Amino acid sequence: MSKLYGDGHRLFQDQHDTRRLADRLESMARAEFDQSDREFIAGAAMFFLSSVDGHGMPTVSYKGGSPGFVRVTAPDEVTFPVYDGNGMFLSLGNIASTGQVGLLFIDFEKPRRLRLQGTARVLTDDSMARDYPGAQHLIAVTVSSIYVNCGRYIHKTGGLQHSRHVPDQNGRQPFPLWKRIDKIADSLSDGDRREVMKAGGPIAIELYPGEDPPGDSGTGAY
Repeated sequence: MSKLYGDGHRLFQDQHDTRRLADRLESMARAEFDQSDREFIAGAAMFFLSSVDGHGMPTVSYKGGSPGFVRVTAPDEVTFPVYDGNGMFLSLGNIASTGQVGLLFIDFEKPRRLRLQGTARVLTDDSMARDYPGAQHLIAVTVSSIYVNCGRYIHKTGGLQHSRHVPDQNGRQPFPLWKRIDKIADSLSDGDRREVMKAGGPIAIELYPGEDPPGDSGTGAY
């Protein structure tokens, strides 16, 4: 009896005569990381995170950082930081509600994919926080299934540059320009409002240049 496939999956598998292949791929899934997985994750500067809220509604988020920001912390566990975002905390709230997550790592150079499924939790022990500069929270995922996916449809984007907004080794990062947009600025926290004023005050949305405007040196103000 499959733990992965239901009637809907079987309908299409039988239509295309892939039931045997699907069962073989399910049987090849692992519950612990091998050395290749560990190296892939250690070098990753981004991944996609899917989560599900208490109503069963899914969402998908892009998570980026410096290589090594996702760490294998147990044979069946990865830990990653939550940095300052848009304040909605959709992923974090969903994890607190259901814990059901999927992680997709993509290497656009090789290309290669690695997909994880498991249960996530928000860590309340602050002892690891110093190892993740700039993190607001830490998430640990206990993995139930690890799948290596075919990489043939992955587009190659050579020479990827890391975002200058990733926190540095001291946890510092440039203040995001989008928080200066006038339709958003008045809803910010007191601390962020002070930063907006230090940067010159709110701007009209029509004047928002993006987070890396043309001609920007990339240094930014911390």
